[in-house]
Amino acid sequence: MTSPAHLSTTSTRWDARLWAVLLTVSTVVGLDALDVSMVGVALPSIQADLGLSTSALQWVVSGYVLGYGGLLLLGGRTADLLGRRRVFLVAVAVFAVASLLGGLVDNGALLIASRFVKGLAAAFTAPAALSIITTTFQEGPARNRAISIFAVFGASGYSAGLVFSGLLTEVGWRWTFLLPVPIALIALVSAIKVVPAYERDHSAGGYDLPGAITGAAGSLLLVFGVVEAPETGWASPQTLITFVVAAALLTAFVLIEKRSSHPLLRLGILRSGPLARANLGAALFFGAYIGFQFVVMLYLQDVLGWSALETALGFLPAALIVAFGSPRIEPLIDRVGTSRTILGGVLAHVLAYVLFLRVDEHSGYAGSVLPSMILLGIGFTLAFSSLNIQATTGISDNEQGLAGGLLNTSLQVGGAIGLAIVTAVLTGSGEGNLLTGLTPALAVITGIAALGLLIAVSGVVRLRRAPQPELARV
Repeated sequence: MTSPAHLSTTSTRWDARLWAVLLTVSTVVGLDALDVSMVGVALPSIQADLGLSTSALQWVVSGYVLGYGGLLLLGGRTADLLGRRRVFLVAVAVFAVASLLGGLVDNGALLIASRFVKGLAAAFTAPAALSIITTTFQEGPARNRAISIFAVFGASGYSAGLVFSGLLTEVGWRWTFLLPVPIALIALVSAIKVVPAYERDHSAGGYDLPGAITGAAGSLLLVFGVVEAPETGWASPQTLITFVVAAALLTAFVLIEKRSSHPLLRLGILRSGPLARANLGAALFFGAYIGFQFVVMLYLQDVLGWSALETALGFLPAALIVAFGSPRIEPLIDRVGTSRTILGGVLAHVLAYVLFLRVDEHSGYAGSVLPSMILLGIGFTLAFSSLNIQATTGISDNEQGLAGGLLNTSLQVGGAIGLAIVTAVLTGSGEGNLLTGLTPALAVITGIAALGLLIAVSGVVRLRRAPQPELARV
């Protein structure tokens, strides 16, 4: 598929139609991120109202992650093969319907099912949205600026979800599900009007049904195993069997892709050094952050005695920094390159986690929590846009959906694994003993982020060895 000539541009001065395309698809990705975080504070109210057990309650969150993280790769390739506009429109419509149903049902199983469907829809909207942008704005300053704006919607959506969850839960938990409905419908109408019908590129290939089945099933089982492991035990038969079957399916997927004439995942794309570093770095970056957010929420509420709304507002400084800084980061990326801005962002997060190691039951917000929040905001501003740019730079138009799917898969699976590991460490000292497990959990978070720092450093080292014309791109 190729971008329509009348929309594709290298200029950073855009007309109203280009802005409309960018803001429409960015809004939908912001909704995807919002939905990941917004339900968290509402969980106790959901449990009381629907009579869910604790193990069932976790699937209100995990059902979304399972659909989102497990099907992103398939969603990205589907956008390349069937048409990114068509996939985007259908997925946004499904997301809106599932949101409405989630706010109306009175049964726990139906609520979890609606969350899975929403995650599945997000798995198709996110890579389609990114590929719409990367094929509308040509590689260079125009695309960098567009992706920076796109990324701020994703990062701000996640942070805003934490704040909205506190506000809406005070009114009623159902509003955390109903809020996205009108926004999704407005975005759908706008997308129908402004997102161009991309010309079909027949070089994109045919359909790889065996690869789609083994890849999707393997990814779903992997995410399922990671999500369930803290509850069932990492060494339990269920966990071990799940991981073995997932590994077998993913191995079969790789073998199928090697032999397929039209692979779902062209394995050669993984030979791109910038793409590989962006995906591995994103997994570690987001894995550490999701674990940290979980720990901080418990610390603020269970140790310091904050309300749900106060806890949500505690993350507001980071959200404001991201919202203000991300649209303005593109000139810096153009000047120093993605590798250096990623390094700066990851370093800021490592410092944020190190500073938080000193908190205890007597710590105050201004002196102990706020410095980490400021560094989190700076880190997201520097790294998130840069990771999106690096993961799609140098990739052909007919594989932009695949590249977007790979990146979002790395983010979601990395977040799921990071949270599972941190939860296991935090609860290892027993229920009701949060302070005992706090320091080990923070140490693990810092270690995950430090691994990401090593990846970022390797990117800068390779950058110095690269020919001068390549510096700004990798």
